[in-house]
Amino acid sequence: MKQILAVDDNLTVLKQLSTYLGGDYEVSLANSGLLGLEICVKQRPDLILLDVEMPDLNGFDVIARLKQNPYLSRIPVIFLTGSDDTDTEVRALELGARDFITKPVEKSILLHRIKLHLGLVSYQTQTEQTVTALSDSIAYAFAELIECRDENTGGHVIRTARYVELLGRELIENGLFSDELTGTELRMIVRAAPLHDIGKIAISDRILLKTGRLDDTEFSIMKRHAELGEAILERMYRRTPNQPYLRYACLIAGSHHERYDGKGYPQGLKGDEIPLSGRIMAVADVYDALIDNRVYRSGMSPAQAYNIIHEGAGSHFDPRIVNAFNQIQEQISAIQNTTETVYG
Repeated sequence: MKQILAVDDNLTVLKQLSTYLGGDYEVSLANSGLLGLEICVKQRPDLILLDVEMPDLNGFDVIARLKQNPYLSRIPVIFLTGSDDTDTEVRALELGARDFITKPVEKSILLHRIKLHLGLVSYQTQTEQTVTALSDSIAYAFAELIECRDENTGGHVIRTARYVELLGRELIENGLFSDELTGTELRMIVRAAPLHDIGKIAISDRILLKTGRLDDTEFSIMKRHAELGEAILERMYRRTPNQPYLRYACLIAGSHHERYDGKGYPQGLKGDEIPLSGRIMAVADVYDALIDNRVYRSGMSPAQAYNIIHEGAGSHFDPRIVNAFNQIQEQISAIQNTTETVYG
């Protein structure tokens, strides 16, 4: 059942709204703007009915605060007011209100408007999910195509994205990096992860497919894939700024070969100078590269790979991320076995 929050300092109005909506919706009531904001944070209602004139925070103040919170900014707001002043209505709409109903509220109009705006939100959400799924499918296909150039099956991009998701969840559960890693950021990072090696598209097959050890010149060329990938993705992000996951893709592509001790490339960043998304990707990428068969060597056992990751804590990798990785070894192994079945 959809949840409606009604915010009005008039208790008679709140009782009336509760009576009108109680049979069709789960209704929460707040007799002040401050209480309404508190309920929003705790419950995240599906729609808000908001009075304009209130003593502590008026409706304009409340919606302004809602729009500043990324977790609440998209909740549809319908303003309720006893005024028929055009300026009031215009200001409400400019601040992001979806609709405007004059009090006293007529039940049929109220129910119709609520149904309309909940339907629009549902349609918008479904459309965004479809676009996201299509975008992710294209990103995976493109990333797999690039991986196949160096004779990988494409399983690498899927596995590493899943490792990144597990690592991110573990870090969040442990309360680490709370100022830069939330569920929303993690979803963006996971979507971006498959594109980490997109810069390899600019590396010649002569180097990419070489079975022997790369010489110094060849390795210098190979290392350029990090900065090339970042540049490619940055151009994509500038053209489609409505796809914020591409910003994380830029960071990951450009920083996943940096080392915690500053001896990585392309910029020689050190410690927390390296974007968190790049530090997480580094662990996932190196582990999977170690266990995967490559044109120049056979894959290691998971135990050998775990040891290398563990030994690299504090030098190659952020030790906090390595510790999280150690906590999820069973889940990592499950992903490895699943993708081996799918692609092997």
